[in-house]
Amino acid sequence: MSERNDLREATARVLDPDEVDGVLSSTFYSPKPERALRSTSAEGKPTHYKVICISMYTEDLERLDGMVDQLKARGLTKANRSALIRYALGAVKLDDVPKGL
Repeated sequence: MSERNDLREATARVLDPDEVDGVLSSTFYSPKPERALRSTSAEGKPTHYKVICISMYTEDLERLDGMVDQLKARGLTKANRSALIRYALGAVKLDDVPKGL
């Protein structure tokens, strides 16, 4: 039993009593106040974007990923598939889209 007491005493010397009290009183894990950066619905879901699913050919995905890799190599660290597709949407001229699309 003395080994167990020695372990408890050593633990008590290492741990900060105020920190232990904070954890045990659940203030340590209390939720942080929410910041309203963007609008959300009553259910708490973001309303400024939607997650969608699209099908793409693997060759197109490889090309898209290659373009993202090139942008990242140029220092655009936040480049990703979605950002590149959004940029491309802004650059499309509908009058230039072929009829057989």
